[in-house]
Parts: sequence; structure tokens; C-alpha cells
Amino acid sequence: MDATVLHSVNAMPAPTWHRLAMNCATIDVPDGLALEHRADVRCDAALIGEAGAFDAALRGLQVRTFGTPEAACSLDAAKGLVDHATSPAGQDGFNPLDATALSAFQARAAAVEAARSVADAFETGMGPEALDFLREASGAAVVLATAPGDAPAQASVRAFALEGALNACALDVVVADGTELDLALTHESGKVSRGMIGSSLRAYVGRGATLRLSVTQAAGEGVTVLDDSGVVLDEGARLDVRHSVLGGDAAYGGLACDLRGAGSSASVTTRYIGQNSQERDFNFVMRHRGENTASSLNATGVLAGNSAKTLRGTIDFVRGCKGAEGSEVENVLMTSDDAVNRSVPVILCGEDDVAGNHGATIGSMNPEQMFYLESRGLSPQAAEAMALRAVVENACFDAPDSFARAAVTAFGRVHFPNFDESVA
Repeated sequence: MDATVLHSVNAMPAPTWHRLAMNCATIDVPDGLALEHRADVRCDAALIGEAGAFDAALRGLQVRTFGTPEAACSLDAAKGLVDHATSPAGQDGFNPLDATALSAFQARAAAVEAARSVADAFETGMGPEALDFLREASGAAVVLATAPGDAPAQASVRAFALEGALNACALDVVVADGTELDLALTHESGKVSRGMIGSSLRAYVGRGATLRLSVTQAAGEGVTVLDDSGVVLDEGARLDVRHSVLGGDAAYGGLACDLRGAGSSASVTTRYIGQNSQERDFNFVMRHRGENTASSLNATGVLAGNSAKTLRGTIDFVRGCKGAEGSEVENVLMTSDDAVNRSVPVILCGEDDVAGNHGATIGSMNPEQMFYLESRGLSPQAAEAMALRAVVENACFDAPDSFARAAVTAFGRVHFPNFDESVA
């Protein structure tokens, strides 16, 4: 494939000062990569769904939400309506001093709501350009769908790097009303010196249904990983996401959740490490649209060497989400003065009857902690390795399936001595 540049990846919904270099990321896809779309899928045969199941689920939600299968208008038309309503130039005799000044973000957000379209409001964390790129590179999507009355189901998917190739996998997931699905997605590379792994997940979680998603990334050096997800929650639906990001020269992860149904909830827990000159770039967006919805973002990481990490966490309380609650917390341990951390917790509020909390704790081992470790024979380098190893060991212990456990164990063997004994 030809060289490609993906712009505005993991973009903040409402940008901050450009000079901080945190608004978005740019990904260079190198020239000459072969295009593959291979993945190992392990599940009950009855769980394989029909193409178009995700879009059909959104159409059903559209009718239940707005009472009509059609949007009120297109996004372009909605943008024009918003401009007309807020611009004095579009209104005869309107006093310019009475005009409401909207930022570009506010205008687009208002247009999305005015269009009254579930499908048009759907988004993924990495953004539209990355979504289109990954979907085109992936070929036909793997469709996983439960049926009403099904027992709790499990599925495992492994996406792996191939030498000199972009191997991309697309997943469409539909969790029917009242059912449960545990989905484990593993990214690994083995002995690959140059390659990319891409995954694109679109998921709908029905009324009273639960999706538990575990993503384990244990790629090696020379590999770039793109992990993009978007989830829509119906009334009373529940989403539980766990990320373990361990390897890869560069890892980009994005998750956007539309908490549209009343009483729906989403919990996202991310654990990551950065070593050498690795780059980590995350974007998590929780859109509260339904009443009494709840979200939680929790991230913990260790940064060593010259590694760099950016984490954008946005909780957006859209007008009408009365009683909604959201929180986001990040804790970062920096074991090197050369590591770079960027934490961007954001709360956007268009509704008054809501509760939002955010915070970040960034620090290093204090002198007392280092003295304690050194008194027990650990050098600063050994203390750093211990902190990194702890995250990898926990990922192994918490591995949701054999794909993930094997990938983390292989990763641990490369980076830490006697890793097999410590996780046996």
C-alpha cells in the first residue's frame, strides 16, 4: 500500500491551546506495507452474526429513541439550522448583541443533536479518518451477535502482526436485549521487525445487556498498533472495558461511548507501560445522552526511558442527561526524568443536573521509597524494572483467555528474566 498520513487521530472533542500539542495525533503509515486482514476468531458457531447486524441495531434504536426510522435532517442541514439560529446575519432585524456565540465544537455538537440521528451521532475514539482507514483496510467485518434469551457467551479474537504488512481486523458486535457477552481481543506480534496491527470495533449493547471487553496489547519492537472502538448503549445497558497496553513502538487507542439509553453505564480501566522511546496515545470519550447514566474512566501507567504518553479523557454531559454521573482518574508513575507525560482530563457540561469529577496524579518514587528499596539491594534501574514488571505480571494474571495469556507470557520472557516462574 502507498504511504498514508492519518490526521486528527484521537482528537479532543473540544480542543485546547495548540501550543500544548495535545489536541490530536498524526500517524504516518509507511509506504510498502502489504495489506492483510487475518485474525483468529474463537467462539460458538451460533455467535457468528449476519452482515449489517450493527447497522440494523442502530436503526431499531433510532425508532425507539425518536419515534421515526429517519433522521430529522442531515448533518449539513442541521449545521445550517444552527448557524441560522445563532447568527445575526441569518435573521432579519436581529440585534447582534443578542446573538449566541458558538465555538466550532459547540456548533457541530448542536448540529449532531438537532439531526436526531443515532447513526450520524455514532463515533469511535480515534475519529472518522482512522475509522474509514481501518474499515477499508480490514475488508469484511467479523460479526458477533447474541440473540434474546441466549446464555452468557464468550468470544476471543487475536490480531497479529505480519512482517512488512498492515494486518487489520474489523469487528461488529451486537449484544441483544438482556444478554451478556465477554469479548477478548489480543494484539501480538511475535518476531516481527516491521509491521502494523489495526483493529476497528463497533458495538451495540441492547436494553439490560452487558458487554465485557478485554483488550490485551503485547506487541514487540518495530510494530505500531491502532486500536479503535465505538460503543452505543441502550436503556440499562452496561459496558465494562479493560485495557492492558504493554508493547509496540507506538500504540494508539481510542474508545467513544454513546450512553444513550437511560440508566446505562460504562466503566473503562486502562493499564499501560512505556519503555525506551515508545509512544502511547489514548483518547476516551464518554457522551452522556440518557438520564441517570454513569461512566468511569480509570488509568494507571508506568513511564520509563524516553517514552511519551498522551491520554485524553473526556466526559460530555449532553443537554437532557439529567442525573448523569461521570468520573475520571489517572495515576502515572514516572521512573525517568526523560519520560514525557501528557494528561488531559476534560468535562464538558451542557446539563445542570449532573455530577462530574476528574483528576490526575503524576509523580516519581520519592527519596524515602528509593532509600527503602536500595536498602534491600535494589538499584534505581532494578526498581524501575520492578515497576514495569508488576504491570506485565498483572496483565498475565488477569488475562481473559489463552490468546492473551500466551501473548503476555511471550512478551514477559523477552523483557524480564525468569518471567515464566513468576507467573506460573
